[in-house]
Amino acid sequence: MASRRELLKAGLACAVAAALPACARTAARDAAPARGTPLKILVLGGTGFLGPHFVAAARARGHALTLFNRGKSNPGRFEGEEFADIEQLRGDRKVDLSALGDTRRWDAVLDTSAYIPGDVTRSARLLAKRVDRYLVVSSISVYAKTDTPGQDEDATLATLADPTVTEVTGETYGALKALCERAAEAELPGRTMVVRPGLIVGPGDTTDRFTYWPARADRGGEILAPGSTDDPTQFIDVRDLADFLLLALEQRHTGIVNADAPAGSITMGRLLATCQEVSRRMNTIQCVRAPCPQPPGHDSTLTWVPAAFLEAQGVSAWQDMPAWIPAEGDYAGFGRISTARAQALGLRTRPLEETVAATLEYWRSLPDERKAQPKAGLSPQREAEVLQAWHAHR
Repeated sequence: MASRRELLKAGLACAVAAALPACARTAARDAAPARGTPLKILVLGGTGFLGPHFVAAARARGHALTLFNRGKSNPGRFEGEEFADIEQLRGDRKVDLSALGDTRRWDAVLDTSAYIPGDVTRSARLLAKRVDRYLVVSSISVYAKTDTPGQDEDATLATLADPTVTEVTGETYGALKALCERAAEAELPGRTMVVRPGLIVGPGDTTDRFTYWPARADRGGEILAPGSTDDPTQFIDVRDLADFLLLALEQRHTGIVNADAPAGSITMGRLLATCQEVSRRMNTIQCVRAPCPQPPGHDSTLTWVPAAFLEAQGVSAWQDMPAWIPAEGDYAGFGRISTARAQALGLRTRPLEETVAATLEYWRSLPDERKAQPKAGLSPQREAEVLQAWHAHR
């Protein structure tokens, strides 16, 4: 199976900002009114994957938004009269925070780009006397291990042998995130909230780590399914995460919570069956007379291949088989991290069918040349080779 380093590298890629599709560009401005007085919210980042979904949710509830970023990721994301209500400031949190001024105040900060503790210290220290709350988007990668089903926010955190390291790699990502959490709390003690998401999925994700499965079902045919139907997995729809982050700011929460699907609520069997069903529904053609041929995605089958055989074939967990890691050893608790604290604070997750359908719609909207180069999962040729080997082995 994949090494710990490979798995962490894969987890890092899931956290990197990604482009948002056009389908998520506009929010329903006449949605439910904001809870209480509208907030002035400063977003550090805001134009990657998670940020725009948060912006859409906050605008829909009447909050005033300021985005601070370098203008390098999707610089035109919020251009035009449609987004005239969004203030956009340019700068670099490493070397130039001057656009934030010396006296301006905001009610809250959402830090979506907290990767280096020194960067967090710099921004949090500058804003400490000018904001009420500081929310850091962290990651469940902060945990040293996920070997205990149901482990919660009190589990042991990853550490660095050299705490001065500033290079983000698969091996340093989680520990650096943990240090970012501490950096924010050190500057705003008692006024910081840390949200630790798992794998963030949904429309706009460019890592393909979840998208692979809806897209694979959409191709139809025999699907190589990893492990067994009961293997647990866990992820959170980016829209549910954005809604929870906004709720946390509105209700002025502090502390640390994991944000993910409820522990043990999703298995690989359920995920893949849902992908099949959604694909079947989205590929059904109504005909007035027979014969009535259907697109390939209307029909597919699952062939479950044991983890040991996949390992022998050089098929890696997580990268080749997205959203899947055998629940054993250091990963015995994979897919079952507790989110009870976040649920108690109002975290809600939408039906799996909605996430799969929206993700597949996003995938279909991409250019053909992009869809021909998925960033995760097995190629059709490699999948066919492994399936052939499995059938011969049996």
